[in-house]
Amino acid sequence: MDTSDPLLERVSAALAAVPGVVSVVLGGSRATGAAHASSDYDIGLYFSERVGLDVIRLLEVVKGLVDNPAAAQVTEVGGWGPWIVGGGWLTTMGKKVDLLYRAIESVETVIRDCREGRVSMDYQPGHPHGFCSAIWMGEVALCQPLSDSQSAIAALKALTAPYPKKLREALMRRFQWEVLFSIENAHTAVPRGDQAYIAGCAFRSLACSAQVLFALNRHYLINEKGALAVAAQLPLTVDNLAGRVERVWQAIGLRAFDTAIGGLRSIERELAGLIAAAP
Repeated sequence: MDTSDPLLERVSAALAAVPGVVSVVLGGSRATGAAHASSDYDIGLYFSERVGLDVIRLLEVVKGLVDNPAAAQVTEVGGWGPWIVGGGWLTTMGKKVDLLYRAIESVETVIRDCREGRVSMDYQPGHPHGFCSAIWMGEVALCQPLSDSQSAIAALKALTAPYPKKLREALMRRFQWEVLFSIENAHTAVPRGDQAYIAGCAFRSLACSAQVLFALNRHYLINEKGALAVAAQLPLTVDNLAGRVERVWQAIGLRAFDTAIGGLRSIERELAGLIAAAP
Protein backbone atom coordinates (compact mmCIF):
# COMPACT_ATOMS: atom_id res chain seq x y z
CA MET A 1 0.00 0.00 0.00
CA ASP A 2 1.24 3.48 -0.88
CA THR A 3 0.59 5.47 2.30
CA SER A 4 1.32 8.69 0.41
CA ASP A 5 -1.60 8.11 -1.97
CA PRO A 6 -3.35 11.52 -2.11
CA LEU A 7 -6.77 9.89 -2.46
CA LEU A 8 -6.28 7.86 0.72
CA GLU A 9 -4.96 10.87 2.61
CA ARG A 10 -7.94 12.97 1.60
CA VAL A 11 -10.60 10.32 2.19
CA SER A 12 -9.29 8.91 5.47
CA ALA A 13 -8.94 12.26 7.20
CA ALA A 14 -12.44 13.36 6.22
CA LEU A 15 -14.15 10.08 7.14
CA ALA A 16 -12.35 9.79 10.47
CA ALA A 17 -13.98 13.05 11.58
CA VAL A 18 -17.53 11.69 11.18
CA PRO A 19 -19.23 11.20 14.58
CA GLY A 20 -19.31 7.54 15.55
CA VAL A 21 -16.38 6.50 13.35
CA VAL A 22 -13.72 4.61 15.29
CA SER A 23 -11.35 3.53 12.50
CA VAL A 24 -10.91 3.90 8.75
CA VAL A 25 -9.09 1.15 6.88
CA LEU A 26 -8.02 0.21 3.38
CA GLY A 27 -9.17 -3.26 2.37
CA GLY A 28 -9.34 -5.46 -0.69
CA SER A 29 -6.64 -5.84 -3.30
CA ARG A 30 -5.02 -2.48 -2.56
CA ALA A 31 -4.40 -3.56 1.02
CA THR A 32 -2.99 -6.95 0.10
CA GLY A 33 -0.79 -5.74 -2.75
CA ALA A 34 -2.76 -7.54 -5.46
CA ALA A 35 -4.22 -4.39 -7.04
CA HIS A 36 -3.69 -3.11 -10.55
CA ALA A 37 -3.93 0.47 -11.76
CA SER A 38 -7.70 0.34 -12.32
CA SER A 39 -8.57 -1.47 -9.08
CA ASP A 40 -11.24 0.04 -6.86
CA TYR A 41 -10.43 1.45 -3.45
CA ASP A 42 -12.18 -0.54 -0.71
CA ILE A 43 -12.57 1.64 2.37
CA GLY A 44 -13.83 0.11 5.61
CA LEU A 45 -15.58 2.43 8.02
CA TYR A 46 -15.61 0.91 11.50
CA PHE A 47 -18.10 2.62 13.78
CA SER A 48 -19.24 2.21 17.36
CA GLU A 49 -22.67 0.66 17.82
CA ARG A 50 -22.88 2.25 21.26
CA VAL A 51 -22.38 5.73 19.80
CA GLY A 52 -24.02 5.14 16.43
CA LEU A 53 -22.88 6.28 13.00
CA ASP A 54 -23.98 9.78 12.04
CA VAL A 55 -25.12 8.96 8.50
CA ILE A 56 -26.40 12.48 7.85
CA ARG A 57 -23.00 13.93 8.66
CA LEU A 58 -21.33 11.17 6.66
CA LEU A 59 -23.33 12.12 3.57
CA GLU A 60 -22.24 15.75 3.96
CA VAL A 61 -18.62 14.66 4.17
CA VAL A 62 -18.98 12.35 1.16
CA LYS A 63 -20.43 15.19 -0.92
CA GLY A 64 -17.21 17.08 -0.26
CA LEU A 65 -15.11 14.14 -1.42
CA VAL A 66 -16.79 12.90 -4.59
CA ASP A 67 -16.40 14.27 -8.09
CA ASN A 68 -20.16 14.80 -8.50
CA PRO A 69 -21.75 15.88 -5.18
CA ALA A 70 -25.26 15.67 -6.67
CA ALA A 71 -24.80 11.92 -7.19
CA ALA A 72 -23.45 11.23 -3.71
CA GLN A 73 -25.35 8.58 -1.77
CA VAL A 74 -24.73 6.50 1.34
CA THR A 75 -27.03 3.97 2.95
CA GLU A 76 -28.43 3.77 6.44
CA VAL A 77 -26.76 1.28 8.76
CA GLY A 78 -28.16 -2.12 7.77
CA GLY A 79 -29.15 -0.90 4.31
CA TRP A 80 -27.16 -3.66 2.62
CA GLY A 81 -28.09 -6.42 5.03
CA PRO A 82 -26.65 -7.67 8.31
CA TRP A 83 -23.25 -8.69 6.95
CA ILE A 84 -22.39 -6.10 4.30
CA VAL A 85 -24.15 -3.59 6.61
CA GLY A 86 -24.10 -0.51 4.38
CA GLY A 87 -21.96 2.06 2.65
CA GLY A 88 -21.74 3.77 -0.69
CA TRP A 89 -20.30 3.52 -4.20
CA LEU A 90 -18.34 6.70 -4.78
CA THR A 91 -16.15 8.26 -7.45
CA THR A 92 -13.36 10.41 -6.06
CA MET A 93 -10.49 11.94 -8.03
CA GLY A 94 -11.66 9.84 -10.97
CA LYS A 95 -11.30 6.61 -8.99
CA LYS A 96 -14.01 4.22 -7.80
CA VAL A 97 -14.24 4.01 -4.03
CA ASP A 98 -16.37 1.38 -2.30
CA LEU A 99 -17.30 2.44 1.22
CA LEU A 100 -18.37 -0.31 3.63
CA TYR A 101 -19.64 0.01 7.19
CA ARG A 102 -18.67 -2.35 9.98
CA ALA A 103 -19.82 -2.13 13.62
CA ILE A 104 -16.65 -2.69 15.59
CA GLU A 105 -18.33 -4.32 18.59
CA SER A 106 -20.02 -6.88 16.33
CA VAL A 107 -16.78 -7.52 14.50
CA GLU A 108 -15.00 -8.20 17.78
CA THR A 109 -17.74 -10.66 18.80
CA VAL A 110 -17.43 -12.51 15.48
CA ILE A 111 -13.64 -12.65 15.75
CA ARG A 112 -13.85 -14.12 19.24
CA ASP A 113 -16.42 -16.65 18.00
CA CYS A 114 -14.14 -17.61 15.10
CA ARG A 115 -11.24 -18.11 17.48
CA GLU A 116 -13.42 -20.67 19.28
CA GLY A 117 -14.42 -22.39 16.05
CA ARG A 118 -17.90 -20.88 15.78
CA VAL A 119 -18.69 -19.78 12.22
CA SER A 120 -21.87 -19.10 10.28
CA MET A 121 -22.83 -18.99 6.61
CA ASP A 122 -25.67 -16.73 5.46
CA TYR A 123 -27.39 -15.74 2.24
CA GLN A 124 -26.06 -12.41 1.02
CA PRO A 125 -26.51 -10.66 -2.36
CA GLY A 126 -23.12 -10.12 -3.93
CA HIS A 127 -21.73 -13.30 -2.40
CA PRO A 128 -22.98 -16.18 -4.55
CA HIS A 129 -21.63 -18.79 -2.17
CA GLY A 130 -22.96 -16.92 0.87
CA PHE A 131 -21.35 -14.76 3.52
CA CYS A 132 -19.13 -16.68 5.93
CA SER A 133 -18.78 -14.87 9.25
CA ALA A 134 -15.02 -15.48 9.16
CA ILE A 135 -14.84 -12.88 6.37
CA TRP A 136 -15.05 -10.17 9.03
CA MET A 137 -12.03 -11.67 10.77
CA GLY A 138 -10.15 -11.88 7.49
CA GLU A 139 -10.96 -8.28 6.65
CA VAL A 140 -9.36 -7.15 9.89
CA ALA A 141 -6.36 -9.42 9.42
CA LEU A 142 -5.66 -8.19 5.88
CA CYS A 143 -6.64 -4.50 6.06
CA GLN A 144 -4.29 -1.54 6.35
CA PRO A 145 -5.37 1.04 8.97
CA LEU A 146 -5.63 4.58 7.64
CA SER A 147 -6.99 6.13 10.83
CA ASP A 148 -7.02 4.21 14.12
CA SER A 149 -6.52 6.77 16.88
CA GLN A 150 -8.00 4.51 19.57
CA SER A 151 -6.00 1.48 18.35
CA ALA A 152 -9.27 -0.42 17.97
CA ILE A 153 -8.23 -2.12 14.73
CA ALA A 154 -4.76 -2.78 16.08
CA ALA A 155 -6.30 -4.60 19.04
CA LEU A 156 -8.51 -6.71 16.77
CA LYS A 157 -5.61 -7.48 14.44
CA ALA A 158 -3.78 -8.98 17.39
CA LEU A 159 -6.60 -11.54 17.67
CA THR A 160 -6.21 -12.66 14.05
CA ALA A 161 -2.61 -13.88 14.16
CA PRO A 162 -1.57 -16.58 14.22
CA TYR A 163 -4.43 -18.16 12.31
CA PRO A 164 -6.54 -19.90 14.98
CA LYS A 165 -6.40 -23.70 15.08
CA LYS A 166 -10.08 -23.96 16.04
CA LEU A 167 -11.11 -21.76 13.12
CA ARG A 168 -9.08 -23.87 10.71
CA GLU A 169 -10.73 -27.04 11.97
CA ALA A 170 -14.21 -25.51 11.93
CA LEU A 171 -13.97 -24.24 8.36
CA MET A 172 -12.62 -27.51 7.02
CA ARG A 173 -15.33 -29.42 8.88
CA ARG A 174 -18.04 -27.01 7.70
CA PHE A 175 -17.11 -27.07 4.02
CA GLN A 176 -15.36 -30.33 3.19
CA TRP A 177 -18.47 -32.51 3.36
CA GLU A 178 -20.34 -30.20 1.00
CA VAL A 179 -17.71 -30.57 -1.72
CA LEU A 180 -18.82 -34.15 -2.38
CA PHE A 181 -22.46 -33.51 -1.43
CA SER A 182 -22.75 -30.87 -4.17
CA ILE A 183 -21.19 -33.23 -6.71
CA GLU A 184 -23.73 -35.91 -5.85
CA ASN A 185 -26.55 -33.40 -6.23
CA ALA A 186 -25.22 -32.43 -9.65
CA HIS A 187 -25.15 -36.10 -10.62
CA THR A 188 -28.87 -36.49 -9.88
CA ALA A 189 -29.65 -33.77 -12.46
CA VAL A 190 -27.71 -35.36 -15.31
CA PRO A 191 -30.61 -37.51 -16.59
CA ARG A 192 -32.76 -34.37 -16.87
CA GLY A 193 -29.99 -32.43 -18.59
CA ASP A 194 -30.54 -29.59 -16.11
CA GLN A 195 -27.52 -27.51 -17.03
CA ALA A 196 -28.26 -24.57 -14.73
CA TYR A 197 -28.67 -26.80 -11.68
CA ILE A 198 -25.55 -28.79 -12.50
CA ALA A 199 -23.59 -25.55 -12.92
CA GLY A 200 -24.90 -24.28 -9.58
CA CYS A 201 -23.87 -27.47 -7.81
CA ALA A 202 -20.45 -27.33 -9.49
CA PHE A 203 -19.97 -23.78 -8.27
CA ARG A 204 -20.86 -24.75 -4.70
CA SER A 205 -18.49 -27.71 -4.80
CA LEU A 206 -15.65 -25.55 -6.05
CA ALA A 207 -16.41 -22.67 -3.69
CA CYS A 208 -16.34 -25.11 -0.78
CA SER A 209 -13.05 -26.51 -2.08
CA ALA A 210 -11.60 -22.98 -2.02
CA GLN A 211 -12.77 -22.51 1.57
CA VAL A 212 -11.11 -25.76 2.59
CA LEU A 213 -7.84 -24.95 0.82
CA PHE A 214 -7.63 -21.48 2.36
CA ALA A 215 -8.25 -22.90 5.83
CA LEU A 216 -5.85 -25.78 5.27
CA ASN A 217 -3.13 -23.23 4.43
CA ARG A 218 -4.17 -20.88 7.25
CA HIS A 219 -5.11 -18.11 4.85
CA TYR A 220 -8.14 -15.86 5.29
CA LEU A 221 -10.70 -15.95 2.46
CA ILE A 222 -12.64 -12.69 2.24
CA ASN A 223 -14.37 -13.03 -1.14
CA GLU A 224 -15.27 -15.77 -3.62
CA LYS A 225 -14.01 -13.59 -6.49
CA GLY A 226 -10.64 -14.92 -7.55
CA ALA A 227 -10.51 -17.36 -4.63
CA LEU A 228 -9.86 -20.45 -6.75
CA ALA A 229 -7.04 -18.72 -8.62
CA VAL A 230 -5.41 -17.84 -5.30
CA ALA A 231 -6.09 -21.33 -3.91
CA ALA A 232 -4.28 -22.81 -6.91
CA GLN A 233 -1.12 -20.97 -5.82
CA LEU A 234 -1.17 -21.95 -2.15
CA PRO A 235 1.55 -24.27 -0.78
CA LEU A 236 -0.93 -27.07 -0.05
CA THR A 237 -3.23 -27.32 -3.04
CA VAL A 238 -4.74 -29.59 -5.67
CA ASP A 239 -2.38 -30.24 -8.55
CA ASN A 240 -3.14 -28.02 -11.57
CA LEU A 241 -6.30 -26.80 -9.88
CA ALA A 242 -6.83 -23.85 -12.23
CA GLY A 243 -6.63 -26.00 -15.35
CA ARG A 244 -8.91 -28.67 -13.94
CA VAL A 245 -11.51 -26.10 -12.91
CA GLU A 246 -11.42 -24.58 -16.38
CA ARG A 247 -12.04 -28.01 -17.93
CA VAL A 248 -15.03 -28.55 -15.63
CA TRP A 249 -16.65 -25.33 -16.86
CA GLN A 250 -15.86 -26.12 -20.47
CA ALA A 251 -17.51 -29.53 -20.10
CA ILE A 252 -20.63 -28.03 -18.51
CA GLY A 253 -20.83 -25.50 -21.34
CA LEU A 254 -20.66 -28.32 -23.86
CA ARG A 255 -23.24 -30.29 -21.85
CA ALA A 256 -20.66 -33.03 -21.27
CA PHE A 257 -22.00 -33.42 -17.76
CA ASP A 258 -20.42 -36.79 -16.94
CA THR A 259 -17.02 -35.39 -17.87
CA ALA A 260 -17.59 -32.33 -15.68
CA ILE A 261 -18.69 -34.41 -12.71
CA GLY A 262 -15.72 -36.73 -13.19
CA GLY A 263 -13.45 -33.71 -13.03
CA LEU A 264 -15.10 -32.49 -9.86
CA ARG A 265 -14.77 -35.92 -8.28
CA SER A 266 -11.05 -36.03 -9.03
CA ILE A 267 -10.58 -32.63 -7.38
CA GLU A 268 -12.57 -33.80 -4.34
CA ARG A 269 -10.49 -36.96 -3.97
CA GLU A 270 -7.21 -35.06 -4.11
CA LEU A 271 -8.51 -32.48 -1.66
CA ALA A 272 -9.49 -35.24 0.77
CA GLY A 273 -5.99 -36.66 0.46
CA LEU A 274 -4.43 -33.30 1.26
CA ILE A 275 -6.57 -32.99 4.38
CA ALA A 276 -5.72 -36.51 5.53
CA ALA A 277 -2.01 -35.83 5.15
CA ALA A 278 -2.01 -32.32 6.59
CA PRO A 279 -0.30 -31.65 9.93
